[in-house]
Amino acid sequence: MSDTVANARLIDAEESPLSDGCSLTMAQRRQSLKAAAAGNVLEWYDWTIYSTLSIYLAANFFEKADPTSALLSTLAIFAGGFVARPLGGWFFGRIADRRGRKFTLVVTMTLLALASLGIALLPTYETAGAFASFALLVMRILQGFAHGGESGVSYVYVAEIAPRDRRGLWTSSVYVSVILGIMIATAVAAGLTSIFTADVMNEWGWRIGFGAGSVLGLYVMYLRKSAHETEVFNAADAGKLPPASDAPGKPVSIGRIIMTVMVINAAMNVWYYTWVAFAPAMAITQHGMNPNSAFLSSLGAQACMIAFLPVFGWVSDKLGRRINSMTFAALVVLCGLPIQALLSSEPSSLFIAQSLGLFIYAIGVGHYPALMAELVPARMRGMGVSVMTSLAAGLFGGTAPYLNSWFHSIGEAWVFSAYVMALNVIMFVVVFFMRETKGIDLRR
Repeated sequence: MSDTVANARLIDAEESPLSDGCSLTMAQRRQSLKAAAAGNVLEWYDWTIYSTLSIYLAANFFEKADPTSALLSTLAIFAGGFVARPLGGWFFGRIADRRGRKFTLVVTMTLLALASLGIALLPTYETAGAFASFALLVMRILQGFAHGGESGVSYVYVAEIAPRDRRGLWTSSVYVSVILGIMIATAVAAGLTSIFTADVMNEWGWRIGFGAGSVLGLYVMYLRKSAHETEVFNAADAGKLPPASDAPGKPVSIGRIIMTVMVINAAMNVWYYTWVAFAPAMAITQHGMNPNSAFLSSLGAQACMIAFLPVFGWVSDKLGRRINSMTFAALVVLCGLPIQALLSSEPSSLFIAQSLGLFIYAIGVGHYPALMAELVPARMRGMGVSVMTSLAAGLFGGTAPYLNSWFHSIGEAWVFSAYVMALNVIMFVVVFFMRETKGIDLRR
């Protein structure tokens, strides 16, 4: 009788739409989701505060005689941080597949907090010369190394604890917390620029933004220690994953998985770093917008985006991941140039342009963590998602601000817009031929 009951429970767990054979209670899932979300907020605060305060970093860590050259050097270091992301994705992804998702997320958060503290304490170019520039590069590489593991593993973690039929909705919380982290970074920049004069900001005010991130890291590490490991990892660790041959349909080759993940990430990352991370800096440097006004306008646009993320995550659970992804790519191709043309020196132009850009981004990213976890097999999911998303982010996202600024500086801004459109045409075609993944069993 006991064996019959046990078998019935096993069948219920496997067939239930609640999750992929997960034994965690809903309260435990929500507790784990809260810990993951808090970490994402801080992760993206630390990552974004660099770009938000890039004009002050340029003035402190490079030769001030040529402001444009100094800003390009700062953006080059920003791109350099992406070089370490695939390495971090490989290193921490392997740890996530061997030691667990939870353990990895605690370690990466510790490194991110230390890197942010390091930037806050660095000497300037005026006092340390070229060493200051080099030290900034080292801190950014350390940040990129940790970020490479943190991002991919957090996608996997949230997807694996989510109910199967609400995976898109649950994983939209990843980017809700991402945008909250970006908003906090933007709000800190706006607050600092309104409290301090330009001279104080250039001298030491910018350091407060980086120091705050390291302090908040202590609270996040406490939350993450109370989170729960996913049952998908526990099943893989115990060698109890169902065979892939049990999954319906023809198996997809590893090569096609890699191509699909890379193409989607390339298109989305270029749009993200243009209209989320660097929109205020672009408005300030390219259009002469007042810094405080630019940060406040950007903050308003980001607040509008948050409401749409759960909506499009939910839509993907109903209509599928392919519909959302193709809609995003099509809108970027059709609306990219008109949105760029809206920017001027007026703060309202940034609010309107960035709001439109972020609405389009919400369509594509609301279900993105779920899609990444669904595309990669369970046994290599931690490393696979981390490496591929980090590599694409480094090659395409990390270089986007530099290319945008450089093409604008030589009077050929249209080239960058054409580049963004081409990436999204390719994404549309690839997703059109992609198999639908919503609702699949993540154990296979």
